Amino acid sequence: MMERFGLDPESRAMVLDVVDKLKARLLTRERILEYDRKEVFPEEVIREMLGPDIGLQLLFIPEEYGGMGGGARDCCALTRKMAGVCLGIATAFFAIQLGADPILVGGTQAQKERWLEAIAEGGALVAYAVTEPGAGSNLAALKTKAEPVLDESGSISGYRITGNKQFISTGGYADFLTVLADTPDGPSFFIVEKGTPGFVPGKAEEKHGIRASNTAALRFDDVFVPADRLVGETPGQGLKQANAVFGYTRLMVAAMALGAAEAALAIVVPYAKDRIQFGTPLSEKQGYTHKLVVPHAVRLSAAEAFIDEVALRIDAGEQDLQVEGSIAKLFATEVANRAADDAMQALGGYGYTVEFGVEKIKRDIKITCIYEGTSEIQQNIISTFRWKKTWKTKGRFYLDMADEMAQWAEKYADVGAAMVSQCARYLNRIILLAHERRWTRSQYTMFLLADMMTQVEVAVARVRKTVQAIEAASDAQEKEKVFSRIFSVQSAECILTNGLKVLLGTEMCEAATQLAGDMSRDLSCGANLLINDMDAAASFIFGRAS
Repeated sequence: MMERFGLDPESRAMVLDVVDKLKARLLTRERILEYDRKEVFPEEVIREMLGPDIGLQLLFIPEEYGGMGGGARDCCALTRKMAGVCLGIATAFFAIQLGADPILVGGTQAQKERWLEAIAEGGALVAYAVTEPGAGSNLAALKTKAEPVLDESGSISGYRITGNKQFISTGGYADFLTVLADTPDGPSFFIVEKGTPGFVPGKAEEKHGIRASNTAALRFDDVFVPADRLVGETPGQGLKQANAVFGYTRLMVAAMALGAAEAALAIVVPYAKDRIQFGTPLSEKQGYTHKLVVPHAVRLSAAEAFIDEVALRIDAGEQDLQVEGSIAKLFATEVANRAADDAMQALGGYGYTVEFGVEKIKRDIKITCIYEGTSEIQQNIISTFRWKKTWKTKGRFYLDMADEMAQWAEKYADVGAAMVSQCARYLNRIILLAHERRWTRSQYTMFLLADMMTQVEVAVARVRKTVQAIEAASDAQEKEKVFSRIFSVQSAECILTNGLKVLLGTEMCEAATQLAGDMSRDLSCGANLLINDMDAAASFIFGRAS
């Protein structure tokens, strides 16, 4: 078996158990609602969570710097769990990890020892200062400058940083920040401590959601930092360092969205069991379950499968998973946002009240579609890289997935693999035709392709998870089969709807018309017995007798 980085399951469970204890003591429902209502950043509570008695941040710090050496799967699990308590608190915690990432991937040994050990000891809130008022996710467009300062011998003794940052999580409270600034040699990360002359945090933003987190603008007025605060002590490595962790950090945002959406469903499901309408519980009404709950539970289970698969790949040492991180973030955050919206609907008038907590989750969860790169940024990344990958491999990239799914379909006919195989084959044909006809020059077409690419790759992970459950003789295998079949239908719907827009939306040609006809014929059959499967899914979700 391949050796993996990270904790054993028992140790991970112990860390997650700490969050449950925090929920009962420090992060009670009453406190969380109060932080939200008053827009309070609970600095003391967060610092206690980092202190020697709890030390949650130790999970992501390597053992050689005083941490636990947790892997991506461990950090996803913790982030997901915390987001289920409060996405604002989870954001504040995630900011520490995000701020440490440039040092983790690019710092010198001395920098890692000093700054990572400071985080491990529990004495540091950290921020990641990259976003600017006019740059957003385009890191190459940053305007913050870092001018070298020379000593008497002509050597660089430090840098003077001038510029502005926007929407920086924990920016107003951080003990130190990793700041991206442009040097004559290119963008570089610098470590800036709180209280450094010229560094001025702005007032906290008033936000729609995640009100328990601090989000602030930052100003740097000729801020001097010594040369040893240049991360890696080699200028021009900033974009490389940022890109090195995007696959990881965007995976964490996906886990945050998943955790928050699951918290919403955890409120809706028991409510539906108890709420009687016209003589029967809401949980027994298809118009309720099949519209407002089942589709979202299925999509979230697929998000979980993909997140877990990517995390395992990271823990196995794979590099360059930026596209996979983008797919995880795009899919999980968008489906979580829709799930939270329908959770409000599922509670009726109660969903609109503060007391039930779902309206807070809905307000909070929207940010996951925005920070760490908006959904549209992810669509750009996914479509561009996967289009080029498909063309470079002469179609084998998605055909290999299709072949794998076909093999599983032969072995297990009831997991939806045959339909996922068809989806992958049609996606491949659409991409190649779009390349040939130069439809890829249309950004909207590329967005449609990105959504299809995302759906297929998540569907493949969903089938693999089901196969694993079957082969492990898991007690959950029947539920996994049902969820997998439903998600294969959702995937066919996505390929059919988006594919027709791509094929028929720009020009009419014989090849596109033929492909559209073939696709409509083959993918429309995926809905066979769908309602029966949704009935079964509802039974699993609501604990009804099958």
